[in-house]
Amino acid sequence: MEKQPALLVATDIYKNYGNISVLKGVSLEVNKAEMVSIVGASGAGKSTLLYIVSSLEKADKGQILFQNQDISALSNKQLAHYRNNQIGFVFQFHHLLPEFTALENICIPAWIGQKPKKQVETKAMELLDFMGLADQKDKKPHSLSGGEQQRIAVARALINSPALIFADEPTGNLDSANAAALHHLFIKCRDTFQQSFLIVTHNESLAEMSNRTLHMKDGQIV
Repeated sequence: MEKQPALLVATDIYKNYGNISVLKGVSLEVNKAEMVSIVGASGAGKSTLLYIVSSLEKADKGQILFQNQDISALSNKQLAHYRNNQIGFVFQFHHLLPEFTALENICIPAWIGQKPKKQVETKAMELLDFMGLADQKDKKPHSLSGGEQQRIAVARALINSPALIFADEPTGNLDSANAAALHHLFIKCRDTFQQSFLIVTHNESLAEMSNRTLHMKDGQIV
């Protein structure tokens, strides 16, 4: 069987902030239906790397190919479309909009992409059901627990069926029980939807559940 090309390939990524060298020639790849974790001490460059390979920040040097396309060559308009349709984000803080219900929060990226309202709501309900939160659809974020809010954020990341989800310390604000539940949810997403993940984490057990773990130290993968 012919090996599928990697979904994401980052080569020789360099990033400086002033005279501080944060990334020193980092390369990585993520394949379809693969969960890859990046671990390392604070200040190792993990989050900077995640933001660069996900297009939220620009590298000083290096190349990022997503499905064989060089994302640095995209215009701002193309980049916005790419972020909305091809990738999803889960952050340490859920960033749910307080005035919207759980269901509406999940729908927002698809509404931004101008997808049909009814179709979007049906998909959002399926995701809520998948998350075990169908009965919470009309609740505003303040009425949900931290673990529930983070699962809503994961559903929102999934609504446009992205090829790859980037997660930055997704369990950083959760207690151990909710963190474990979120880990299992990621694995369920990978196995059910063939979902790919690139995760920055301090959480050893989440890293151990990944297909691969990359260790970063002083701006390099060791």
